[in-house]
Amino acid sequence: MLKTFSNKLTALLKDKFTWLALLSGASLTFSYAPFGLWPIIFVALAVACFVTDQPTTRQAAKYGFLFGFGWFAAGISWVHVSIAQFGGLPLPASLLLMGLLCAYLAIYPALAFALATRFSDKPWQRVALLLSGFAIFEYLRGTLLTGFPWLSFGYSQTDSPLNVLAPWIGEFGLTLVCVLFGALLYYLLWYKRYQLTLMTLLPLFALSFLTRTTDNPVEYTGEQTRILLVQGNIQQSLRWEPEQFWPTMSKYQDMTRPLWQQADLVVWPEAAIPELEDLAFDFLHNLDKAAAFNQSALITGIPDYQFDTRNVYNTLIVVGKQQTDDEQGHYQYLHTNRYQKHQLLPIGEFVPFEAWLRPVAPLFNLAMSSFSRGDAQQANLIANGLHVLPAICYEIAFSELVRNNYTSQSDILFTVSNDAWFGDSHGPHQHMQIARMRALELQRPLVRVTNNGISGIYDPLSQTQHTLPQFVEETMLLDVKLMRGDSFYSQHGNKWVWLLVATLVGLVLLKRSTSKLKSSMERDYL
Repeated sequence: MLKTFSNKLTALLKDKFTWLALLSGASLTFSYAPFGLWPIIFVALAVACFVTDQPTTRQAAKYGFLFGFGWFAAGISWVHVSIAQFGGLPLPASLLLMGLLCAYLAIYPALAFALATRFSDKPWQRVALLLSGFAIFEYLRGTLLTGFPWLSFGYSQTDSPLNVLAPWIGEFGLTLVCVLFGALLYYLLWYKRYQLTLMTLLPLFALSFLTRTTDNPVEYTGEQTRILLVQGNIQQSLRWEPEQFWPTMSKYQDMTRPLWQQADLVVWPEAAIPELEDLAFDFLHNLDKAAAFNQSALITGIPDYQFDTRNVYNTLIVVGKQQTDDEQGHYQYLHTNRYQKHQLLPIGEFVPFEAWLRPVAPLFNLAMSSFSRGDAQQANLIANGLHVLPAICYEIAFSELVRNNYTSQSDILFTVSNDAWFGDSHGPHQHMQIARMRALELQRPLVRVTNNGISGIYDPLSQTQHTLPQFVEETMLLDVKLMRGDSFYSQHGNKWVWLLVATLVGLVLLKRSTSKLKSSMERDYL
């Protein structure tokens, strides 16, 4: 058995398609932040279409899996930073864990390429099924086992000319555009399919032209608000040490105090107050009075352990003025003007099969890894008259979750995070890029504040961005222009995608059934 496995592995490594698949997948990393070489994604997908254009479904799945493995092994290599530094596992075990994660994620593109090979007879059918397959399996990747929608293709287009489509078709739609361009590039270069390319691209270019010439339903209101971002840069190893709770809370308060009177809204990062909310009442009460006295409001992250139910929530709360005409703060413990994180991070915020896994290694027994889930739909926070659409850390990658909490009254998209887990890797840059895509989809200014970067403000209409440097304790005070109007995506989401998928699959099945019927009739006639 060992000899058979060795022979198969040797044959695989000698196969040039193996290396083409792995390298094309790995090259995708350079199309995302911080590199931003967005055209690479079309070339990489064209190569993937080439190596998976195989006579059997099994071969297509194999090369699709290798493409996916390269995609995630390079793209989410930052995950290993947290495992290596905080997981307490030996290097071989941590590498094995990363390999298993990447192998799991690679199953989804493998299935998409396999589907296209199994049920297509002609190039147009394969392109149609690639679009349908990636729509289906990317949706499943973002849903099954709580979901991991990171590095979806559409994020690579955050700064490309195609980002004009984001308010209309969202990141999910842009993912399918990337797949379409990659597939057409392959057929154009390899098979000279000019007619197929033109027939497919002309409607897309027409749509792009229409979106550029159509008046944007979202516009500036003419009003602006001044927001203060406070980035504390607390070392991850100190964040949950009880003796560091007061120094951390004092640090954020001291950094805020000189700028209180200049800010309409102050924002602190995820769990900037590490003390349990019920135990930090005196600090919060004084913070509430200070914010109201300075005619301001403050939003901060804080853990909330509810002793009666034993539920613990990763929470955002508002202190200070809720409405602009308030003369005093209204903070009370368990007041309704709060947000409880819904989409929890596996291992980091909850541990599946915890009775078995927690004793295995420190990785499965991290501090604050037993959170409860908040509701999927929650009201916007109200802070000094602003309607604030919140998302905590990992949640910002779930477009439908964020969109479902959007209302026409939402003034700003606000997200907090703590990316200290991932050090000086490309993970925090990808995270900021994902947040900016949400702002493009919903056409609302993004305010993002983190423990150690990347904190910043992004205007989706002017596409201007202001950020604080990473790994420094710093503040930023900036005027944010408010907007009104609803983007097409904010109102309709991804409904059109599933209509497209149903149409494409229906056309392919109709053509195949017609061809079979014709062949059967010809045989009967003969």
